[in-house]
This record gives sequence, C-alpha cells and structure tokens, in this order.
Amino acid sequence: MQHRTLFVFDIETVPDTDAVPNLTGFTDPDTKARRAELERYHLDITDGKNAFPRQPFHRVVAISFLEADIEYGGGGESYYLKELRSGGEAGFDEKQLLQGFFQYFEHLKPRLVSFNGRTFDLPVLKYRAMAHGIAAPWLYGAGDKWNSYQSRYSMDWHCDLLDVLRDYGASAPVKLAEVCAAMGFPGKFGVDGSQVADMIDAGDVRAVRDYCETDVLNTYLVYLRTMQHRGTLDHDAYNRAAADVITMIEQQGGDRPHLRAFMDAWGEASENTFLLE
Repeated sequence: MQHRTLFVFDIETVPDTDAVPNLTGFTDPDTKARRAELERYHLDITDGKNAFPRQPFHRVVAISFLEADIEYGGGGESYYLKELRSGGEAGFDEKQLLQGFFQYFEHLKPRLVSFNGRTFDLPVLKYRAMAHGIAAPWLYGAGDKWNSYQSRYSMDWHCDLLDVLRDYGASAPVKLAEVCAAMGFPGKFGVDGSQVADMIDAGDVRAVRDYCETDVLNTYLVYLRTMQHRGTLDHDAYNRAAADVITMIEQQGGDRPHLRAFMDAWGEASENTFLLE
C-alpha cells in the first residue's frame, strides 16, 4: 500500500489522578496530592529510579499534527504541506480528543511519523481509548504481517524517528531536543514537557496546544532530514518541503505567535540557514 498522506503527530499529557484510588487506595481528592501519590507508586516499583507514570496513567490534553501529501516519482518521494493544527477545540475533554483522532486517522489511513511514538504516544492513545470504550479497528487490521502499523520495522506505516535513528536499539537513545540541536533546528524553546501540568492547572490549554505544535514541527524537520539522508527525498524535494514550512509560518505567524517564535528560534539555531546548499 502506498500511503498518500503523511501524518506527523505528538501528544501532551498530565498524570491521570482519577486512577489513583483504584491503583493504590489513596483517596485524598486533592489533585497535587494524588500526583505525588502516583509518583511515589512509580518510584516504588522502579526502586527509586523513575517517577514518570507508565503509559496507562496519562490523561491526554492535546494531540497536535502536521498533515502533508505524499507524491511518488523518480524512485523517490515529495511532501507537500497541507496544515499544522491541534485536534478538536481547546475545551474538548479527553474522550472527545481521542474520538476525533481515531476517526480522522481511519479516514486518512496515513503514514504515521513520531518521535518516541511507538513507545509512548501510541500506547498512551491506545490505553486511553480503551478506557473510554473507543474502537480503532483500522489500527490493527490494515496492512499485512510484515507491513502494518503494528510492525516495528515498517517505516512506510509508522516511522518512529527515535527507533529509526538509533537503529532499533543498537545505539543510545536520544531526545528530540538533542537531535534538533545537532541539526540546527529549534528544539525546545520557552516551554518543555515538565511545565504542561502546571499550564493545564492554570487553564492555559491554548499554550499547551501551541507547544505541542512546535514539537510536531521539530519532528517534521527531523523527518525531512532523515528521508533526505536515506535518499527518499532528493536535494530539491527536501528544500521544497522545508520552504513549505517557512511559507506557512510567514502566512500564519501573524495570528499564531508560537509559529513566529519557532521561526526566530530556527534562525538562531541554524544561523539563518534554512535550506540545504
């Protein structure tokens, strides 16, 4: 199957405090107290090494994505940017976000692109969908034994850049911000994932969605460079796709300040060299 759509995605989450009483018996209704209890639980089960909640215990608060058309020709591919946005509306609850994501996913039947999406984002989305009784048959039924969304090595179906760049475990794992720093892309600026829970507590869902969108842009730029390195994109196709990002920011930056900030950070990181020579 040749996918016609590229779907680069990222999620933002906060700890699922509703699950704490069932998990540990801790019934204090205070949100921060429950978060502390969830951290204590995870520290206990990891011998004090990791307080980060396991995938079922995350509540999804934003799903952002970039959509691009894929065109095939000359033994390679070209990508044409369509849109960058966050799913649903800022006031949507988790169930609405998940319903929208899986419905749109089934409609597009795209090639997925993520950074650590196979380990974190997709498992979280699956667990949370199951918690809400949301079906996603296409995720499991499409493709064949060797080529499907479930196949770890099928880049045409789901390209998890963390997995691909570290040769599926042969080298050390890296962070998206580290890859961006090496390649002259913006990476993290202004906000990082550790601030998301506080932003949600303050009611600033819009800022979380904006932050998530900049992570998606970083992921897309790393994907473009990866595919250029692999020979899937030639020099001109890479520059055309990168120029599409610049054009989108120029056209929409007036109404979307986080895109202007992304462009400024990109210029600083790359010394204003946005395209390949």
